[in-house]
Amino acid sequence: MRQLRHFLAELTQLSHYCIIESIHREAMMKYPQVESSTLEFKVQLPQNDQIVKTVIGFSNQSGGRLIIGVEDDRTIVGIPEAEAAAAIEYLSHSIYTASTPAILPDVYTQTIEGKTLLIVEVAAGANKPYFRKQEGMEKGTYIRLGRSTVRATIDLIEELKWQAHGKSFDCMPVYRTNEENLDHKKIQDFLKKRKDRDAEKITKDTLLSYYLITQEHTHIYATTAGILLFGKQPQYFFSEAMIICSHFKGIEGREAIASIDCVGTLFEQFESAYEFILSRLSKSFVIRGPQREETLEIPTEAIREALLNLIVHRNYHYSSPSKIAIYRDRIEFFSPGIFSNPTIVNNLQSGFSYIRNVAICKVFREADYIEKIGSGFITIFRSYQERRLKTPSVIEGEGFVKCILPRVAAQADEFEELRPILDLFETATEITISDVMDRFGLTRATAGRKLQDLRKKGLIKKTGKGRGASYSRKG
Repeated sequence: MRQLRHFLAELTQLSHYCIIESIHREAMMKYPQVESSTLEFKVQLPQNDQIVKTVIGFSNQSGGRLIIGVEDDRTIVGIPEAEAAAAIEYLSHSIYTASTPAILPDVYTQTIEGKTLLIVEVAAGANKPYFRKQEGMEKGTYIRLGRSTVRATIDLIEELKWQAHGKSFDCMPVYRTNEENLDHKKIQDFLKKRKDRDAEKITKDTLLSYYLITQEHTHIYATTAGILLFGKQPQYFFSEAMIICSHFKGIEGREAIASIDCVGTLFEQFESAYEFILSRLSKSFVIRGPQREETLEIPTEAIREALLNLIVHRNYHYSSPSKIAIYRDRIEFFSPGIFSNPTIVNNLQSGFSYIRNVAICKVFREADYIEKIGSGFITIFRSYQERRLKTPSVIEGEGFVKCILPRVAAQADEFEELRPILDLFETATEITISDVMDRFGLTRATAGRKLQDLRKKGLIKKTGKGRGASYSRKG
């Protein structure tokens, strides 16, 4: 009997060991990285031209690797060695002949846990845009968007051309303009207020150094940056270079409570949009000694940085406005165009950044609006973390980037639901429960609950009892 118990104990121990070993082996069979804009998995060698499209997408941005023999969940399954060996020469030749300009990928095998993987690696191209020869540039140019490969728009194709020549759209000439379209007083004010710089007179060299003008042959044109930053009539030349700010009721964009169009220069747009956002959010007050401190429901520095990122990094080649939507539970900052560099979404909290608008960023930095390129998103995430609030998110879609700042739901609900009742005291010193019922079409129970909530928060006081009770503002 004792031997039997000993045998069963050993069997149980061996079973546990096998289970643990199996779990360990399964964990080791996962590929160490996850899919991203620069990494894609395929279980087996595709029979169509998807590999060519993916490689073109990598070349048009920051390069990347296509790994064949890995499941979407990162499980390594491998492919037959003979198939991998035969595919190396075939893939190199087919990608080279199908792409224009020609792409020379690095195709090789890698063995992990006895499984053979086929890897197609390509670097970022210097002769953008790359496209499928048989489709032509307009239809055959592809980019990486998150984990997907998508066809590039005409606007993005133009931007790829500028990148290949080291140019930025905001430094390009606006051919219907000249230096007289710039507001010299605004430029002089900027030169006086620059951070760590002495004031100077406006000269041709100064305007050229800030890329506010450019010269072609004997003619001087204002640049895109010059018009947007210091133009007398920015929207005359760029009608959609504006910000539409809206405050919606509830959590969907169906009923607008308030809305404004922020126009003018980029600095003027920033000031009006920032003021609008702050005016629509809830505030709390804390008494510290003789001082009363006001605190916004979400960090003001996060709002500021999200707004600045929307302005300085948006694609002004897109004929579409930027949008800011305030909902009960969040604020959305919608910017036309995708990130210039596909890896940016995965590295926002580490400060990685890519400058799309060279001139605009330079002026905003010297005007002391931004401290360091790439630090904006660090500030956003850190400020939310310090307040222990829900983490913000950044979404890159087809043709847009959206930054979402969560609001404090309880405070937002209070702001939306109770403020209309408080507004009744603007025209009356006292109200009754019947006044609330008649004004908002509420039942007696609901009206009573809302008034009770206001009393608990110390905002109103009750006089009398029963149906004859009345309510007045405290203070």
